[in-house]
Amino acid sequence: MLPDKLREMGVVGAGGAGFPTYVKAQSKVEFLIANGAECEPLIHKDAELMKHFPAEILAGMNSMMDAVGAQSGKFGVKTKNAESIEALKRSLRSDRIEFVMLGDFYPSGDEYELVYSATGRLIPPGGIPLQVGCVVNNVETLYNVRRASEDAPVTRKFLSVCGAVRNPKSFWAPVGAPFRDLIALAGGATVEEFGVFVSGIMMGTLTFNLDEVVTKTTGGLILLPRDHYLMTRRTRSQQEMNRIGKSACDQCSYCTEFCPRYLLGYEIMPHKVMRSLAFSTTGADIWNQWSELCCACGICTLYACPEDLYPKEACDDGKRSRRAAGLKFTQQKPVEPHPMKEYRRFPLAQLRRRLQVEEYERETPFEDVACRPAAVRILMRQHAGQAAVPVVREGQKVKNGQVVGKVEEGKLGACVHASIAGKVRTATPEYVEIVA
Repeated sequence: MLPDKLREMGVVGAGGAGFPTYVKAQSKVEFLIANGAECEPLIHKDAELMKHFPAEILAGMNSMMDAVGAQSGKFGVKTKNAESIEALKRSLRSDRIEFVMLGDFYPSGDEYELVYSATGRLIPPGGIPLQVGCVVNNVETLYNVRRASEDAPVTRKFLSVCGAVRNPKSFWAPVGAPFRDLIALAGGATVEEFGVFVSGIMMGTLTFNLDEVVTKTTGGLILLPRDHYLMTRRTRSQQEMNRIGKSACDQCSYCTEFCPRYLLGYEIMPHKVMRSLAFSTTGADIWNQWSELCCACGICTLYACPEDLYPKEACDDGKRSRRAAGLKFTQQKPVEPHPMKEYRRFPLAQLRRRLQVEEYERETPFEDVACRPAAVRILMRQHAGQAAVPVVREGQKVKNGQVVGKVEEGKLGACVHASIAGKVRTATPEYVEIVA
């Protein structure tokens, strides 16, 4: 059974969420949607994956369609990625799959947006695609589905390294490889002091620690100079962001008017959440309810706000506060797209200019380079659900692909595997470190 294979082989959502794919494979739906939108600025690894491994992706898509009983497959891909589309069309052997052509805007890869583009259906507020008869998988996840059906576990990640590097490129890297090794493969940084955005400028995380490692959900590394505009913004504390917002927000409501989820018809209103900064805890709860349906895309903070404030971060904080208080928001109005929705798109070129990263927009061509780290650190939590538990001990020799962590039977999670052959140097509840 495919779901058993996917759990055993450690397949999880490679697009960032890390949700165990075997759960989706147990569903029964009408549509299987492949997400090849890839809308984060500067990252082009999915386009490269589709260009060079189309047959594997489509085979994985067919396997998932069979598992979930989907009669129709929708493949979302941007019209601009002509080479990827051509490669996919040459490899297509099924009349059950059709392509959904997407514009070059952000966030075209958002699950809610993609389901609407592909099927015209609107996911219930706070819901999942399953509720409207859909399962959505990232293209790399589908590639891993194909490999899992052939008993190949997830031991490597397809990613790109770009930004302030000498040779931007996409390549396969062992799960657990340190970032410094990946940067070296891209020719090293072009600036002395830099930070690394992991998996995206808009929705990714920022780190300065090059000993951090690749996981099954790492989409890529974007290096930017330490004094870049985005570094300055991201390194502010929540308290500082709140103080700035409290003093400067004039309630123009642009953050709401340009919110992609608001334009789809969901009751997310960042400008109202910003009011919580000026109220007591009791008053804050009233305004924080408008944060709950936020998808954290960052448009409000990094594009819409004319005063460079932090409505997205206020929404993040609002959601945390409501969860801690046990509060749950339920949208009362029916979901109905805004009449101006199609006219408030965010072209990626315009977004890059707003983010001041246009100079770093370059291709990241796939290279079949050998990434051979001296050691890897395999994290036990690389997926949604329960962390895996190490099943190896210090000093033990392991083979590439050997299971090193398992999730308790019946619990949500996925196995993790050794990505290189070697000896276990450390085994803790958090990670297993293997020396080549």
